[in-house]
Amino acid sequence: MKGTIREVTLEHFSDIIDIFNPCMDDYLYIMDMQKNVYCISQNAAKRFDLPSDQFDNASDHFSEFVYPEDMELLNRDLEQIVLHGKEFHNLQYRWLSREGRPIWINCRGRVLRGENGDAQYLIGCINEIGMRQKADNVSGLLRETSLQNELDFSNIGALHGFLIRLGIDNFKEINENKGLDYGDMVIGRTAECIQSVLLPGQMLYRMVADEYVVFDREARSVEEAVEIYHKIQHEINCFIEEKCYEVFYTVSAGIVELSPVDNQEYRNIMKLSEFALNEAKNTGKNKCYIFNIDDYKAFLHKKELISQMLWSVNHDFEGFEAYFQPIMDMKAQKLGNAETLLRFRSPNGEMVSPVEFIPLLEESNLIIPVGRWVLHQAMEVCSKIRKSIPDFKVSVNLSYIQVLKSNVLEEIQKGLEKYGLSPDSVIIELTESGFLESNEYFINFCNGLKEHGILLALDDFGTGYSNFHYLYNLKLSVIKIDRSFTVKALSNPYEHNLLQHMADMIHGINLKLCIEGIETKEELDRINEIGPDFIQGYYFGRPCPFEQFLELMVS
Repeated sequence: MKGTIREVTLEHFSDIIDIFNPCMDDYLYIMDMQKNVYCISQNAAKRFDLPSDQFDNASDHFSEFVYPEDMELLNRDLEQIVLHGKEFHNLQYRWLSREGRPIWINCRGRVLRGENGDAQYLIGCINEIGMRQKADNVSGLLRETSLQNELDFSNIGALHGFLIRLGIDNFKEINENKGLDYGDMVIGRTAECIQSVLLPGQMLYRMVADEYVVFDREARSVEEAVEIYHKIQHEINCFIEEKCYEVFYTVSAGIVELSPVDNQEYRNIMKLSEFALNEAKNTGKNKCYIFNIDDYKAFLHKKELISQMLWSVNHDFEGFEAYFQPIMDMKAQKLGNAETLLRFRSPNGEMVSPVEFIPLLEESNLIIPVGRWVLHQAMEVCSKIRKSIPDFKVSVNLSYIQVLKSNVLEEIQKGLEKYGLSPDSVIIELTESGFLESNEYFINFCNGLKEHGILLALDDFGTGYSNFHYLYNLKLSVIKIDRSFTVKALSNPYEHNLLQHMADMIHGINLKLCIEGIETKEELDRINEIGPDFIQGYYFGRPCPFEQFLELMVS
């Protein structure tokens, strides 16, 4: 009778599973439906969170290794087998790995019934449907899992030679402009170009998307790796000429010498190669970068610093501080404004330089929540000081990331309303170097400030392009001269005259002039000849926390 079983026992099936276990990537299994015993390939017991490769009371253990959301699906299918005569089990669901990560599987099995028709055994095969491919038909190359096997095999002693990780620059544009089929053709021909220059003992693999890895097993030098890279460039250029320049692209490469690497585990080597390739792309593309441990340590330090700042953002901005530096009104001879400056203290208590952490805030987009926090700190301080100095103003620096990626104008308006401030109590400072060209969105933001009566200052004037169209387009109120320009004016008559002409021009179009970086009485007297409206610098006060600022400048 088809689908029935008489003489074969669980032990027979278990022996068969053990025989085939080393020979296949999939997992054979059998479940004795009457005795509630489950038996599976030993490799599965290593991969998944199973009690063992054979266990009793099977149905009670399913919840330990089946993803919770999929238990109902599995129970429903088993019920169909036991109660409703279903003959074949075919289910896609998730098991939990030893690390607790959900893994998609396809579990198929044939139901074998006893003479009375009861389900006796469920026997079949499990395969991971999310597992990475071992080979790639587009490039004709083996894939990353094969590279891992090769590195693990070669690493019985220690790895020597080198690894080159190559990536096609701007490959997305090829797919967008020429289509996916054309992109696949480029992937395949690029593989051929690389393969054509490799030496004996060098193997090529396709990684994710547009990346390849060359693994050298013959302890060749880094210099030879660089030579191979240049040969690859030449072959690709020949291919481009062959296609009559209907497509043009370049490749970048990261080279890792393997013998100096202390941790030669596969994942670590892949991290180093990815870093090396990214460095090549980040420094201009169409070039190779040789892995350098000092560069990598600096990279890890940046990642750690970003991680610390993210933690701070999510813990009420712990570690961030708002400092304030006085800006003196030279006409009224009194404190006029204060610039708000961001500081960050690492978990070990050390202050991190703004030159280091602010670019990372911008790179990670954390400048948006942190900038919002600084804005509110500044407005709260302004509202407190205005009780003693009614016309006091506070300056707040905005990053171009805040302007382009958040509705910061709305945030400013909300802050003014929350702290009961008039629009002219806040001066928004924008750094010239952050805006090489004024785009429409940026101009609209500046117009929005003007419409709502919020003052705008251009900071660090003289350090960037110094395009004077800024003075008209941005509807500015204040121009701030950077200390680097001030120092030149103090030491060089030509630069002093240039600064005087700039001051006359700024005043001629009814803007205010603030000169930064004055540190001594002599510098103050010399700069006062130019007639600035405001002066900022260590001579009047260094940046400090609010309580100290209040004590020194307001009390």
